[in-house]
Amino acid sequence: MSDPALADALREKIISDPEVILEDRDLMRALIAANERAMGANIVDLRGIAMQRLEERLDRLEDTHRSVIAAAYENLAGTTQIHRAVLKLLDPTDFEAFLNVLHSDVAEILRLDSIRLVLETMQTQHDPVLRSLGEVLRVAEPGFIDAYMTAGRGGQLRPVVLRQTLPEAATVYGEAAEWIRSEALMRLDFGPGRLPGLLVMGAQDPQQFKPSQGTDLLGFFAGAFERAMRRWLA
Repeated sequence: MSDPALADALREKIISDPEVILEDRDLMRALIAANERAMGANIVDLRGIAMQRLEERLDRLEDTHRSVIAAAYENLAGTTQIHRAVLKLLDPTDFEAFLNVLHSDVAEILRLDSIRLVLETMQTQHDPVLRSLGEVLRVAEPGFIDAYMTAGRGGQLRPVVLRQTLPEAATVYGEAAEWIRSEALMRLDFGPGRLPGLLVMGAQDPQQFKPSQGTDLLGFFAGAFERAMRRWLA
């Protein structure tokens, strides 16, 4: 530095407030590199190596911290959505209004492209009352729900399944199956002596529902939905 007065002022500033340098990563890297060059190629600076490793650990910790915060916000947003949807299910005073709320308000709150309620019944071909309640309600023969959830392979049946749609999806979505790419399946238990039900959430985005995602919130929603349905089936 050619100006002695400027050099003295800078020196005094650094001495009085060294954090200015210590908190600046780029400046610290430059000083360490200059120190290594001054020591020569045959000298190993253990302090520099240790500092580099600590810096790498700090970077990893910061990345983890950001990921945890993002996941927490995402989980909070999802919880809020589920709670709003559950409250909407409590408003209707008849079954037809209940299905309308499911198809409109609940689907909008949860940002779904499709939602279907599948009920197993012994009279799938001769029940005009069920068929008159709109496309949100689908009827199927006994055994359909378990077969659909396991893709016909049997095995252990999970209460909530997240996956990309299968060719058999047309049975559930009808014409909409052409553009539904992922789905969440929630098996519904309506109590002793009753056939099960299935709540199906569909999305155009093939990544909206994936097997790697958690199912706790959907499990809670399915439990609330079961209790609301029992009121109409009583």
